[in-house]
Amino acid sequence: MEIREKVIEIVAEQAVLEPSDVTMDSTLEELGIDSLGLVESIFAIEEAFDISVPFNANNPTESEFDISTVRTIVAGIEKLVRDQKP
Repeated sequence: MEIREKVIEIVAEQAVLEPSDVTMDSTLEELGIDSLGLVESIFAIEEAFDISVPFNANNPTESEFDISTVRTIVAGIEKLVRDQKP
């Protein structure tokens, strides 16, 4: 499964939506994901891709991991996965 598809699946599950309802330009706020849902999404993403997301749940706006849209989340995960490979 592609990174994009898996991220959309995880985000849709947190938002209690169908994956088809989640677009790359959707924001988590538009999807109804609150701060707890965001943290749960980050944990699910870390587990799914065996990565560590540099995310500060206490201050998400100061994180180097961009969570502004599904597209930026996917891009960040792609970079983390790429950087992790030897």
